[in-house]
Amino acid sequence: MLFGRTDRKPIRIADKKVKEWKYTTCGYCSTGCSIQVGLNEEGRPVSARGAAGADVNRGKLCIKGIFEHELFEAAGRGSEPLLRDKIHEPYQEVSWDSAMDKTASEIKRIQETYGRDAFAIVSTGQILTEEFYTLGKLARGCIGTNNYDGNTTLCMASAVSGYKRSFGSDGPPGCYEDFEHTDCLIAFGSNLPEQHPVIYWRLKEAREQRKFPLIVVDPRVTMLAQFADIHLPITPGTDVVLINSLMHVILKEGLEDRAYIEAHTQGIDELEKVLEKFDPVSASKVCGIDEDTIRNVARLYAKADAAMSIWTMGINQSTHGSDGVVNINNLNLVTGNIGKPGGTSLSITGQCNAMGTREWSSCSGLPGYRLLEKPEHREEIGKFWNVDPEFFPKKRGLAQTDIFPAIESGQIKGLWLVATNPMTSMPNTARTRKILEKLEFLVVQDAYQDVETTEYAHCFFPAGVWAEKEGCFTNTERRVNIVRQVTEPYANSKSDFWIFTQMSKRFPNGDKIDFPDTPAGAFEEMKQLSVGEGRTLDISGMSHEKIEANKGLQWPCREGQDKGDQRIYTDGIFQTESGRANLIALDFIDNNETPCEQYPFWLNSGRVVEHFHTRTRTGKIGNQNKYSPTPYMEMNPDSAAELGIKHQQYVRLASRRGDAVVMVQLTQRLPRNMVFVPFHFHDCVNRVSLGLLDPHSRQPAFKQCSVRVEHVDQDEAARMNKLRRAF
Repeated sequence: MLFGRTDRKPIRIADKKVKEWKYTTCGYCSTGCSIQVGLNEEGRPVSARGAAGADVNRGKLCIKGIFEHELFEAAGRGSEPLLRDKIHEPYQEVSWDSAMDKTASEIKRIQETYGRDAFAIVSTGQILTEEFYTLGKLARGCIGTNNYDGNTTLCMASAVSGYKRSFGSDGPPGCYEDFEHTDCLIAFGSNLPEQHPVIYWRLKEAREQRKFPLIVVDPRVTMLAQFADIHLPITPGTDVVLINSLMHVILKEGLEDRAYIEAHTQGIDELEKVLEKFDPVSASKVCGIDEDTIRNVARLYAKADAAMSIWTMGINQSTHGSDGVVNINNLNLVTGNIGKPGGTSLSITGQCNAMGTREWSSCSGLPGYRLLEKPEHREEIGKFWNVDPEFFPKKRGLAQTDIFPAIESGQIKGLWLVATNPMTSMPNTARTRKILEKLEFLVVQDAYQDVETTEYAHCFFPAGVWAEKEGCFTNTERRVNIVRQVTEPYANSKSDFWIFTQMSKRFPNGDKIDFPDTPAGAFEEMKQLSVGEGRTLDISGMSHEKIEANKGLQWPCREGQDKGDQRIYTDGIFQTESGRANLIALDFIDNNETPCEQYPFWLNSGRVVEHFHTRTRTGKIGNQNKYSPTPYMEMNPDSAAELGIKHQQYVRLASRRGDAVVMVQLTQRLPRNMVFVPFHFHDCVNRVSLGLLDPHSRQPAFKQCSVRVEHVDQDEAARMNKLRRAF
């Protein structure tokens, strides 16, 4: 007897007629996959595949990487520089010289009228490291504004702040290979299968071989939580309480690594005092995890020969984000799990080059993790750039999330946005719109003209996208990989590197500072600045050619090294003045916006695998957009039944700040008092989000606010959604 179809036809993959494969690095998330783009006989990109032999992805790609070659000619690309006198008036195409001359003159006018810091720059995590370095030179050495930051404040600032507070410096201490050595892993607010699929594949493969326990801390039953051995559905915003209770058990039961604590840390006495009140019984009433589970997880983690923690936005995007990172570091320090195979605190970075901006953009200081607050650092960079050190400010200026309120209050009059789209990414969209309308001059530099923020700009610079340029990215595990130019920039767009160097010529200090002609020249400068006694961020042993030959090199990679170090702090010496890591005692301050009678639901947000950030790119790729073309909201079926809401109905999601219309998807992945919305849609989650800031990192709390769900007219909602999709 035959089963199945007798006339089954095999799947056929169309021959793209690839003539040449070019090596580059994926430009989406922070995984850092090596990728090859296939060119046809006309030299057009027609295909993409993972690069075999690359340590990171070993030939694999996720759905975004597979279709990345379609970005170059996707709809909405910017082709010519644009200018206009007033927003909402028609743009006029102009020459590059005209656009740059106008921008430079407006920057000078604003600074002469209101002061140097009245013009601000907000960058990205998407451009190349050499471009970040060059922009830092321009911002710090030529324009001279102190209000200069990156949109990584929205995603990684809490990780940066936490690393600095605990270890004295930024820089993830571990690597992907730690999955292959660990004996226990806790994932805090990280949904790897959808956020970073290739990193998840590395984790999954390691678990299949070694069967170590996976514990997932997340209020939602994410895909990673479904695959976990233990899922802790924590009350949003209470990670500090949970981790304190884990350490309470570890210290009470003598499971800590006392030898490591005494040799390599400081602050244990203060930590033990604070932990006294975070016993599992008391903690369970706050964080929502029962006391026996807390004890079980604490014992599993502490008794493992090597244990590691990973986290993503579930920790970072919180009013307690920096404290959450510090406490994860505390947990690993008291158990001796820093700097050894399988033992680490590994933040899973968001954007492809968020690490590059942290290392070399000068956003939070000066290049190479140098600080504006240190006179010797200002002196060193001033001498290297041929800039008077007194031209530099004495401390860091405003973070991105403080720049926008400063526009609102009239302190900042002009803004330059580089590859970032705050009309979608910033919390409280209605407020952001009003803020942008107050600017005397806004310039948007982006590969896509149709980003929402361009509606409020006076000038538009069309920039090259991804592999239309050449330079490096740094991934989550400090691996520097090369982006080779696959094709020329679209139409009359230019590389960000070219734009920054050309703009420098329009400022007095631009005549004094040497701006290299090529990204490779900028990389050579970075190499020189990376050398120094005790510096972890040493790339002196790298070159573009060596990076490509190895398909990525991790820093530190010192001159003479064949390959870089996989881990840092292996000697137990940290970047603090004492050389010891800081154990920081943390109490819990409950300043979350919580569900109430008027707004009875927690709002949670996150990513889906087919989209990236504000959908500027993935929303234009058919094979990705078709899976999630419409803003939707996950909701518990029991809660929906109480409100008379059915599957795939449209509803209004409302908070104290605004509202959004979404389609309902009923699922048991959420508790009854919570809803979940992907953050990728311009007209959705950030219209209602709170955005209260972490006091240390200034990162918004996208994950914690309260909302209500209301009925809407179904025909009208469907009509508006159809119009939105057509647009």
